Amino acid sequence: MPEPRIDDAFRRQLEGFSLTTANILYRMSDRPLPLQSYLWQDWDLAPKFPQPSKFLDFWARELDGPIHSVEVAHHEMIAPAEWKRVDGIFRLH
Repeated sequence: MPEPRIDDAFRRQLEGFSLTTANILYRMSDRPLPLQSYLWQDWDLAPKFPQPSKFLDFWARELDGPIHSVEVAHHEMIAPAEWKRVDGIFRLH
């Protein structure tokens, strides 16, 4: 019988990775007035966010458009369940 395979995205969530989104506003090198938007999304570890940091380093090193601002958001997909203590049981007919 084959060994059950765990999905890589699910395994990463169990390791503490969360879905991270970076909204990058930048200016084109030849048209500086309008701001452009680039949306980046990947699994990453909060609060250090090494993946978008690597991407932004690449952007600054390799691309001509200067970055105006970056907004980062993340959401843990797997978190401890919330529970409340129950003092009694109420039955309805």
